[in-house]
Amino acid sequence: MWVYAVLLIGLVLLVGPFLWMVASSVKTSAELHHVPPTWIPQTFTLDNYTTIFTKLNFPQYFVNSVIVATIVVASNLLFCSMIGYALAKLRFRGKSAVFLIVLATIMVPQTVYLVPLFVLMSNLGFVNSYAGLILPFAAQAFGVFLMRQFIQGIPDELLEAARMDGAGEFTVFRRVVLPLLGAPLATLGILTFLGSWNNFLWPLIIATSDSMYTLPVAVATFSIGQNAIDYGMLMAGSVVLIAPVLLVFLLLQRFVQQGIATTGLKG
Repeated sequence: MWVYAVLLIGLVLLVGPFLWMVASSVKTSAELHHVPPTWIPQTFTLDNYTTIFTKLNFPQYFVNSVIVATIVVASNLLFCSMIGYALAKLRFRGKSAVFLIVLATIMVPQTVYLVPLFVLMSNLGFVNSYAGLILPFAAQAFGVFLMRQFIQGIPDELLEAARMDGAGEFTVFRRVVLPLLGAPLATLGILTFLGSWNNFLWPLIIATSDSMYTLPVAVATFSIGQNAIDYGMLMAGSVVLIAPVLLVFLLLQRFVQQGIATTGLKG
């Protein structure tokens, strides 16, 4: 019985804030500040959503988020799978050390390297550009680890047979390994999309004009004034922001489950 009680508490803690956000997005400003607060809106209104789509340059921010998330996902799928293949199946001096360095970078908090990363992007002239938004996340250590763990489970005999037929390493990777990576690639793609779409801190730092803002930065920036916070607009913006992510996850969640479960059983 206590298991169900713990699960119920966990469910309330996870779902409660989301339901509160959705309910608050359709409340009036007066009701949002009413004490005691109400769960069910007494006066239903869509004014907060109207404000989001009329007062903000929503299409520009949406396009920025889509461009950044799409390129980040594509580059991670390409680079992480290639690096993972090299670390799992190729023999070269220092391979173990390289893998340990990759693992170590997972443990470094993002805030530690924000300043040197900004200085690097500034020296390259990438501040307030798509390159500055994308390059720092083009390949990530977790993706390399995920791909390496799965590729280790692919039998060496398959690769040796291809090599004996005259295939080079890139051909082996493209024609033998890559077709077997459906589930982990889908998992990596979804997780990377979630992280890139919701990323707030780095776009806030590297984008110096509102024309380069992504959706999280735009919603937060224009909801918070000098003396007050527009909670209704903030909640409506958060609902709009999370909708594409929720849709993608619901459509592809079985690949995430399959990929994580399979990766956990390998090497």
